[in-house]
Amino acid sequence: MVWLFSKNIKSTRTTKKLSGRLLGPFPIFKKVSTHAYHLKLPSQWKSIHPVFHIALLEPVKTSTIPNWCQEPPPSIIIEEEEEWEVSQILDSNLKRRKLWYSELVKDFHSLYPNKPGPNSSKA
Repeated sequence: MVWLFSKNIKSTRTTKKLSGRLLGPFPIFKKVSTHAYHLKLPSQWKSIHPVFHIALLEPVKTSTIPNWCQEPPPSIIIEEEEEWEVSQILDSNLKRRKLWYSELVKDFHSLYPNKPGPNSSKA
């Protein structure tokens, strides 16, 4: 298993700075040459060529704690895009006279009536 540096991978984020530095981890499908490996990429990445130079790969480091392995949270596929399920919203804020959530959840304002809502008066 290896991590892939996101240097040459186009992201859907608004800025490169907000994207993760490493993608994966991905299993190695086969060794193409002394300097390149063919990775098994997810089906959503079919537009990306799966062979990468070793400078763009980093081996996954195993934990020094015995019997400990943290699995990534399960992903959800929506319209052929990978999404992550939100368990709850912890807070909402008014910034620059706009309401900001990390994610919108049904019945948030009925659970937290004192939080600013979309129809709150502007400060």
